Amino acid sequence: MAAAPAPAPAPAPVPAPAPAPKVDELQPHPPKEQLPGVSFCITSPPPWPEAIILGFQHFVVMLGTTVIIPSALVPQMGGGNEEKARIVQTILFVTGINTLFQTFFGTRLPVVMGGSYVFVAPTISIVLAGRYTNEADPRTKFLRTMRGTQGALLIASTVQIILGFSGLWRNVLRLLSPLSAVPLVALVGFGLYELGFPGVAKCVEVGLPELLLLVASSQYLPQVLHFGKKVFGQFSVLFTVAIVWLYAYILTISGAYKNSPSKTQVHCRVDRSGLISGAPWIRVPYPFQWGPPTFDAGEAFAMMMTSFIALVESTGAFIAASRYASATMIPPSIISRGIGWQGIGILLDSFFGTASGTSVLAENIGLLALTRAGSRRVVQISAGFMIFFSVLGKFGALFASIPLPIFAAMYCVFFAYVGAVGLSYLQFCNLNSFRTIFILGFSFFMGLSVPQYFNEFTAAAGHGPIHTGARWFNDMINIPFSSKPFVGGLVAYVLDNTIQTKDGAVRKDRGYHWWDKSRSFKKDPRSEEYYSLPLNKFFHAIRSQ
Repeated sequence: MAAAPAPAPAPAPVPAPAPAPKVDELQPHPPKEQLPGVSFCITSPPPWPEAIILGFQHFVVMLGTTVIIPSALVPQMGGGNEEKARIVQTILFVTGINTLFQTFFGTRLPVVMGGSYVFVAPTISIVLAGRYTNEADPRTKFLRTMRGTQGALLIASTVQIILGFSGLWRNVLRLLSPLSAVPLVALVGFGLYELGFPGVAKCVEVGLPELLLLVASSQYLPQVLHFGKKVFGQFSVLFTVAIVWLYAYILTISGAYKNSPSKTQVHCRVDRSGLISGAPWIRVPYPFQWGPPTFDAGEAFAMMMTSFIALVESTGAFIAASRYASATMIPPSIISRGIGWQGIGILLDSFFGTASGTSVLAENIGLLALTRAGSRRVVQISAGFMIFFSVLGKFGALFASIPLPIFAAMYCVFFAYVGAVGLSYLQFCNLNSFRTIFILGFSFFMGLSVPQYFNEFTAAAGHGPIHTGARWFNDMINIPFSSKPFVGGLVAYVLDNTIQTKDGAVRKDRGYHWWDKSRSFKKDPRSEEYYSLPLNKFFHAIRSQ
């Protein structure tokens, strides 16, 4: 009898297939033409009570620049506390007017048009001119210097007026891509790092609490308190400034800085600005209040170059503001129109005598991000506060006497927001391209390195690398290459439009196709909603009926 066959060996168990990865986990975040998560966009204003408080917050934030510039210039011009207070009033008044012009007739973005730091260097150059240094009477020297500054600003305003309203700047911007816009916009914020923590460190016991409280109240408290997102998320600046300002006042009256050096007392005490004592109760600034302007050809040329630098920096600021207002990319024609109205603003600066030109304030753009309220109406309300407190001099001077380290702490947050929104445009670019990597890296490096060289040289030698017998010619070269947004944006713009431009894939690598709809005002119907002038909308409504 045959033996039964042996049973076949059991098949080896087949390992279970590994679970397929979820498709969502492997997909990058999709690009967004408009920034999501904005509570109030450019055309959707908040309720009136909330809008008024947000507008007052914008007014408080812009006071830092409004005070810093006169504090640096007026003593060198020969003026005292009274002249400084009057200039602060004048800057507030003109800033309110220019902001209304820009929001109604310019780009119509929620931007504050205030004093620009880029105009400080040519103004100091005018102060140091030989025809003023021999003046013995400080008051006379101040008036003569102010009139010279007014004349230079008057001539310089024509640069932006011509480039803006003629459409020449529009033609330049048609070649701007997201790739070349990244260094320009990012350095508008990151390039102001010298005004951040170095200013906080001038009075750490006041500046550091403001910085920590602002970060905590705006980023952490909304997660802890159920009502915190609405209250602390939007009004954290008012809460923190009030608390730290009161804390600084207590330190002042308690004698904490009684034996401190004078420099420490100026930055830490709340009674050392000299603005309250020098400001009148009621005063309306008027044109040519310092006398008729005087003109010098060399100073006019230097100020014209400075006006062009302010034009470039404001272009980057406009792009950043449109992002935080949840608007689409601004058509080049609208930016050009806004530059023209900025030139009108510099013309008003020359008429009223502010000792500085006008550009977009980056700190107020950062406040748009912090509050997530990019409403045009909010900024227009803030302009009303500026004009109101410029007339009531004592009350405006009270708010302007906030210690400057408190503003420097806020700048650490606001300028970071502006720089980061520039980096957000990288989502439209191909970051796996060697061309993109080179242009980004080289433009950022040169945008930081070249101005650093010019600034270090000036600090060590007392003058810039270009040093000839003509001070105006020196300023025309040294001032542009001391501007980080100008150098970085120029390098990126030139490289992006000259390297491998004939390669068809490069167009998508640089993100140019994302902004095609925005090249013309008529291609994107949303442009009519965001940027059209009020009269255009009025006539359009009549035609539609």
